[in-house]
This record gives sequence, structure tokens and C-alpha cells, in this order.
Amino acid sequence: MLAVHEVPQRLSQSYATSFGEEGRAWIAGLPALAAETLERWELRRDGAVRSGKASLVLPVVRHDGTRAVLRLQMPREETAAALIGLRTWNGGAMVRLLEHDPVSGGMILERLDGARTLASVDDDDVAMGVLAGLLARLVAVPAPQGLRGLGDIAAAMLEQVPQAVTHLVDPADRLLLSGWASAVAELAEDPGDRLLHWDLHYDNVLAAEREPWIAIDPEPLVGDPGFDLWPALDSRWEDVVAKGEPLRVVRRRFDLLTDVLGLDRERAAGWTLGRLLQNALWDIEDGEPRLAPSAVVIAESLNDR
Repeated sequence: MLAVHEVPQRLSQSYATSFGEEGRAWIAGLPALAAETLERWELRRDGAVRSGKASLVLPVVRHDGTRAVLRLQMPREETAAALIGLRTWNGGAMVRLLEHDPVSGGMILERLDGARTLASVDDDDVAMGVLAGLLARLVAVPAPQGLRGLGDIAAAMLEQVPQAVTHLVDPADRLLLSGWASAVAELAEDPGDRLLHWDLHYDNVLAAEREPWIAIDPEPLVGDPGFDLWPALDSRWEDVVAKGEPLRVVRRRFDLLTDVLGLDRERAAGWTLGRLLQNALWDIEDGEPRLAPSAVVIAESLNDR
């Protein structure tokens, strides 16, 4: 069983903010959904509740004694895409899908070490090397049918820019946003065909037994691997700033990633600016009148790359 008080507050707040009444209703029904799913799949709870902003995770033991986790998330486009990606990667550098319910969106995933993420590795070069190796394996996989494509996303972003730029209060920010859009426009006709994770940062890599480190929480997309670099560049940003040399750190990360993935640096830089554009458009839609300081630093670090 899952008690009402065990539903994490940040998960409830996330659903209320993102989905309004529909989200609040799903959260209200979550204890009953968890109980029904545990019983139907003959799962026994085996640890404390964990969650992100989108899903509830329960450590469980299956009827055959296998340790696993039950992940519950409101069914939507992203949930369906995650299932496609998990099946396609089939455990290669990615958490393994053991079972799923297409109606509820529930998944049983292999158990990893949820207490130890790649952010626990102090040496940034070592951590980024691990992440780059995982990302290279993930994007080497041709994308299957049924996923969103970067070409459509790029076209939609470019349509939003003329209106969005008027909401920025700083002329320098407006100039940057327009420049990022120009970079995307130059690349939009060749958006790529790889299977992207879309959110691979240090906290989405967990320690494991069958491999030292394994990726989790994909948001699969079809596109150019250069569009997948930003979460890695932005990882552990507070630590990057605290070291006092963010430009140097980001450049070193970018060079390592592009070397390991075998990417053309100019093209990868252009698609990374596209990712900054996407994030900025989301922020502007939420009422933010300035570009994120981290985005400005990352953009500057890509000069001459």
C-alpha cells in the first residue's frame, strides 16, 4: 500500500502546476493506483518512496525475488515516448524495462543504486567522461518510428522567436536570442536521425551492478546528437560557478563530449545554441524577462568551437 502522506510534496506541486485540475486528480488517485498495481503485478514494497517532478518510484521485489522499481507517471506523450526508447535501447547503457502497463503508464524497471548518481564523482573530467561514453552508446542507435523529430521542434521554435524576443527587457538578450535562432535556421533542414536521450545530466546516471553506471529517465527524440549536449554542459552548475572559471569548464566539457561522440564541433555548437533557444522560449512563456545566466555563459563558451 501507499499512504497518502507518502506522496512527495514536490511531486504533488509539480502536477498541480503543470496539469492543473487533471494533475491534482491524478495525484489524488495515486495511492489507489499504486495499491492496485502492486497487487496485480504481485510486487512487494522494499524501500522508501522516491520521486522526481514527473513520476513516483517505489522499490519493489517481484514474485520471483527480483529486486526492481515500480515507476508510476500520468500517461501522456512523454510516457509513450519513454517506452519506445526503453524498448529500443533494450538495456544498452540504459535502465532495463522489465514490464509495463500501456493503460496506466506504470513501468517495472531494473533496480539501480538510487542513492548514488554520477554527481557523486568529484573529478569532473572523470564524471563527464562516463557521461560522454554513455551518451555515445545511446545516440549510436537509429531512432525508431513513433517519436517526435527535431525538425518539427526547430520549425516551431523559429516561428515563436519574433514574438518571444519582444518580451526580453535587455537588448543584449534580444540579440543573443536572435543569434541562437539564426544558428538553428542554418541547421534545420538536416535535423538528424539518431535516438536522443534529451535529458542526460549527472543526476540521470545511476550506479549499478551489471555496469558501473547506467542512464535513466530518457525523454526520447529523433535528431542530431548535438542537441543532446546541453544537459551535460549544464550539469552541477552551482559547482561550476563556484570554481570561478565557468567558461573554461564548459569548453573542456564540450571538447570532451564532441571528441567521444565524434561530432563536428561547429554543428554541435549550433545545435547546442538551439537547445539554449528552446529553454529560453520556455522561460519567456513562463514570464521570465531575462535569459538565464548559465545559458549566456554556455553560449559564450561555444564561440570559435
